[in-house]
Amino acid sequence: MNKFVVIVNASAGLGYCGGWAEALLEKFRSHGAEADITLAKSGEEMIERAQRAVADGAPTVVAGGGDGTMNAVASVLAGTETWLGVLPLGTLNHFAKDLKLPLDLDEAVAYIVGNKARKVDVGEVNGRIFLNNSSLGIYPDIVRDREQQQRHLGRGKWPAFGRALFAALRRFPFLSVRLKINGEEHLRRTPFVFIGNNEYLQGLTMGARERLDTGKLCLYVAQKPTRLGLLRYAMHALFGTLQAARDFDVLSASSLEIETRHHHLRVATDGEVTLMKPPLCYRSRASALHVIAPAA
Repeated sequence: MNKFVVIVNASAGLGYCGGWAEALLEKFRSHGAEADITLAKSGEEMIERAQRAVADGAPTVVAGGGDGTMNAVASVLAGTETWLGVLPLGTLNHFAKDLKLPLDLDEAVAYIVGNKARKVDVGEVNGRIFLNNSSLGIYPDIVRDREQQQRHLGRGKWPAFGRALFAALRRFPFLSVRLKINGEEHLRRTPFVFIGNNEYLQGLTMGARERLDTGKLCLYVAQKPTRLGLLRYAMHALFGTLQAARDFDVLSASSLEIETRHHHLRVATDGEVTLMKPPLCYRSRASALHVIAPAA
């Protein structure tokens, strides 16, 4: 009987208690598989459990949660032969959607048990990976402000986000960057830089990716917008979508470097914000992750 290590993000307070883990175990058993389920209370616990699974030779580790959870577990599995299974339990689930995976929990379990893995790329900036995208400028600033309000003032996520967005629009911040890509340098003064792990599409399917295995990063640099344009960038960053391409400089490469005069810079990777020291060295780690997903 197949056995899966299952790591579920239980820190979001979505009711993963009582009989929930037992019910999930029964879902795996109904498809002829066993599951060793961990309800992780933090990102550190997720990473530690994934590391133990890889060290023990587990063939598959299943991550249950949103894109941040997928990032945490994939940061351990990338570059190994261990497969990643995806239980999309988050709000937006961009990674699962772009892989064309089932979003229903029962269907997701059945898919994990009955299918094989394919290789996909991961992006990396200064040693930190991202499955979807990375950004700097207004969006990481808003996330940091929102988290401080939630932590210190007890505000809910969305009220805190609204106040943080309003504060950013009042400041109307711009960032001066030097972009080194494809052997060329570009100087830009911009409120927002977005780096996608593979190309994000525009138009009716904006925000989605057709491929996750081209070995390319796609760089979008916002041109000088109005305050309304700045609001659009922030909202599209939050929901993982992009405005029409004419509002961006768009470049593609397997690696790139971003320099700025700042000693440290807040950088978002799959929605998580980290303080990094420039230069920011981005690269695509082509085919670094095995994911149970349909062929491209």
